[in-house]
Amino acid sequence: MKLYTTLAILTLALLLVVPFAHAQEAEDPGFQDPDVEKSAQTGFKFLSLSLDPRASAMGGAFTAQDVASSVAMFYNPASMANMQGSFDIAVMQTQFIADINYNAGSIAFSPRDGVFGVFGISVMAVDYGELQETVYDPVNTFQDVGTFSPTALAVGLGYARALSDRFAIGGNVKYALQDLGSFTVGQNEGGNFTTEDYSKGTPAFDFGVLYKTGFRSMNFAMSVRNFSPELRYEQESFELPLTFRIGVSMDMIDLTSMNSDMHSFNLAVDAERPRDFAEQLRIGGEYLLMNTLALRAGYGFPTDTEGFNLGVGLQRDFSGMGFAFNYAYTSYDVFDAVHRIGIQLSL
Repeated sequence: MKLYTTLAILTLALLLVVPFAHAQEAEDPGFQDPDVEKSAQTGFKFLSLSLDPRASAMGGAFTAQDVASSVAMFYNPASMANMQGSFDIAVMQTQFIADINYNAGSIAFSPRDGVFGVFGISVMAVDYGELQETVYDPVNTFQDVGTFSPTALAVGLGYARALSDRFAIGGNVKYALQDLGSFTVGQNEGGNFTTEDYSKGTPAFDFGVLYKTGFRSMNFAMSVRNFSPELRYEQESFELPLTFRIGVSMDMIDLTSMNSDMHSFNLAVDAERPRDFAEQLRIGGEYLLMNTLALRAGYGFPTDTEGFNLGVGLQRDFSGMGFAFNYAYTSYDVFDAVHRIGIQLSL
């Protein structure tokens, strides 16, 4: 009976996703054309960045990971359904290129041992720093008129539930806001500059499924992130960075005679189809020693400038409270390296 239920839910998920893909193709005839470069088709790109150090160190191959924590809302909300405790909180910071800082946090709560599912809240805030605004003046040529500080924010409510011991679904509804600031757009009759505010916000939706195949620890999953209506600043309309992913993961120690309580090597592969970039393949690995020390590495391709990813993590239980610290390093061809740190607590 569980098998039939699982197949029915998988079919329903495909029925929801496939018509949307066809709709995208109808709106954009070049969507399926490999000769068309899918660039600059989306806005709110801050929603595309991987924030969690563990996931980033594995090259972003995180869709099929049985995360079982609040962090899952940033990747595949379905994997939050398998949270063991009743409470989980995570905070993360990313020092991105050009002195751009990402700060994120998530909280998950599982009442009555998950009988009613798992509920979560996620927050992401971006500080782009202070930039100089310059306008063209026919008399003075170029003129500095001050500074502006763009920001971005996304707040989400997530829910996940395990429908069986193998199958889980999850969703996330969020509101994304991007404030580029006020810019000079002209001059009035008195010669004073006139400005216009460029701030936009929109709801967006994420959806994911996680299936434990039953073959050792192999998981299969898919996620669709950043469904949203179109937005427009001036003449050109755009969408959020819609992304479809399919992933598989497995602890490779299951195929050996090694003690699984001492060693674990999680291998994950994600196939990603973004709205505004070529299809990508992401591969990541995590070696865990004595369920305490984690060493991670990952790589995604093709990319423009992003290189390899490395990371380390420490996790321990203290009197029933779980603690984890994670760090990730990402190299870039022409930019400085990106550093990510994160702390997680669970009860």
